Amino acid sequence: MAALIWLIGGVLLMLAELLSGDFVLVMLGAGAIVGAGAEALFGLPVLSVAVFAAVSLGLTTLARPALRRRIHGAVVQDNVKALVGAPAVVTTRVDQHGGRIRLRGQEWSARALDATQVLEPGTAVTVMEISGATAVVWADGI
Repeated sequence: MAALIWLIGGVLLMLAELLSGDFVLVMLGAGAIVGAGAEALFGLPVLSVAVFAAVSLGLTTLARPALRRRIHGAVVQDNVKALVGAPAVVTTRVDQHGGRIRLRGQEWSARALDATQVLEPGTAVTVMEISGATAVVWADGI
């Protein structure tokens, strides 16, 4: 009888996953179904709970992240996050107080990350961060 309860619980959890889509309930449902099998084979409730916990935890920590990456794809950075690490070229002298760079075909205000750097026009730089509407840059090769 206990195995049937485990089995019903597992199926209900898997059905509830259709509403959430987060791949947690399906992992718990799979753990419950394996727990039902352990209950049917051994008839020990403590063992069934231990099997349920181990399988659910293992699936949630190991299988779920891989499944989410496969289903949802890679995270694509956009807006400001996509600019960090991008190469740029100095168009007007850049120092700790300001200057201009050409970043992905657009003019940006910029300032040097290192207060001692003075970057002349034509210098290749890397965007280290975006602070408001200003690119904070570091000279390549320095």
